Amino acid sequence: MSDGALKTFAEDSKAWPFEEARKIVKRLSKQKEAAPSSPIIFETGYGPSGLPHIGTFGEVARTSMVRHAFRVLTEDKIPTRFICFSDDMDGFRKVPTNVPNAEMLSEYLDKPLTAVPDPFETHESFAQHNNARLQSFLDQFGFEYEFFSATECYKSGQFDETLLTMLRNYDKVMDIILPTLGSERQATYSPFLPVCPTSGKVLQVPMIARDVEAGTITYKDPDSGEEITTVVTGGNVKCQWKADWAMRWVALGVSYEMAGKDLIDSVHLSSRIAKALGGKPPEGFNYELFLDEKGEKISKSKGNGLTIEEWLTYASPESLSLFMFQKPKTAKRLYFDVIPKNVDEYLTFSTKFPGQEPKDQLVNPAWHIHGGEVPSGQLPISYNLLLNLVSASNASEPEVLWGFIKRYAPDATAETHPELDRMVGYAINYFHEFVAPTKEFRAPTDLERAAIEDLAKRFDESEDGLDGQGLQQIVFDVGKHHEFEPLRSWFTALYEVLLGQSQGPRFGSFVELYGVKETVALIHQKLNG
Repeated sequence: MSDGALKTFAEDSKAWPFEEARKIVKRLSKQKEAAPSSPIIFETGYGPSGLPHIGTFGEVARTSMVRHAFRVLTEDKIPTRFICFSDDMDGFRKVPTNVPNAEMLSEYLDKPLTAVPDPFETHESFAQHNNARLQSFLDQFGFEYEFFSATECYKSGQFDETLLTMLRNYDKVMDIILPTLGSERQATYSPFLPVCPTSGKVLQVPMIARDVEAGTITYKDPDSGEEITTVVTGGNVKCQWKADWAMRWVALGVSYEMAGKDLIDSVHLSSRIAKALGGKPPEGFNYELFLDEKGEKISKSKGNGLTIEEWLTYASPESLSLFMFQKPKTAKRLYFDVIPKNVDEYLTFSTKFPGQEPKDQLVNPAWHIHGGEVPSGQLPISYNLLLNLVSASNASEPEVLWGFIKRYAPDATAETHPELDRMVGYAINYFHEFVAPTKEFRAPTDLERAAIEDLAKRFDESEDGLDGQGLQQIVFDVGKHHEFEPLRSWFTALYEVLLGQSQGPRFGSFVELYGVKETVALIHQKLNG
């Protein structure tokens, strides 16, 4: 497909990354100059107060999809940059419960995160440890981004000009924020948080005086009572959260940043502050939050929900990217039980891609996951089918599963199908961690026993080489013959009696993969056991 044709389809595509990218194109169309004089900045923000969680990855993945959609719409004629920003100058407010040496960290409360020792003892600071972990995850997925540290931006002077602008517009910023605060907080609020020269803590104190010409603020030290005057530049202060966000947008010239639904009010206030500073707030949208198995919001400090490492132990990176792509404005449970469905849905989307019309390809999640370059080839077996094969064979080694797979797909090998080999390993890991401990076999009822014995007999008498569809028909016929109502209860009985679970893939496909003789042996084992 030519770039021109691709752009034409993209301009009308209903895929949400294109809808978001069109906002930026519209934004640019309102500017006087024909093309922007500097790159379009996409940004995500990350608070390194706890270990990086999977939601952080999700924001980077989704923003990358919007950036790619924008590049398609503009035919790559407008340069772009993607900044992953770490708020590592924030004060350390709470000790996470999921880190070693937690008791040691309590004495560093309120200090910048880059001044808190690393409890893992691998980096100079806790922030550097968490920043490094985040970057390693993002690098593993091949994201194109630039990593920015708040500490470096403040101390290097990169924010100085905008900080002085905020000082000049101090009253405007206060007029925006104060009505949103309670009376007690109003009395102490300031958009500037000075870093105490003696304790090193990030202080939340009111301002006594300001000198715009000198670029200074004056405050009272909460410990000594002494009045201290400091410049707002060079890393001597940082900004309060909403003011900081706005200041960063203006200083870096951010054109696009998405945020969670819990930050809707913050986005609104920060946008007003950005305008007060003479800037333009970025485009973006508010995505819904990820929930853990209890329906609670995932939190870095709690360490609940899934980590990126955990997902990648049991499933492919592409399946995780699919989870992030699907319905970003809908709250979703992010727990282990969502993994199999996402793996198989990704396989379905990628298999359909080559045969789709161009306009349909742009709606296919696989196109966005792979930046338009969807790998060719398809896997002959689903993830759920592999899980059932592991269950029936009780396999712990990939070689055992490959013995069955080669009977089902004779030309497939670990060398010719590396993605399938990878999925075999994922399935073994997932089964032994989550499926095996929860399996509950039950004895069949008299009706079920008679039907399952009949099924074994018919399998024994079936012609050689029947495919999954033919084997499925035998299963179906047995259920109808023994008058199961509804027929679904027959399949449920098979799964519960033979596999110890209430549902599974098409039983005929499972038999084709596992083997007819092996399935008959499994039936006799469970009925006689």
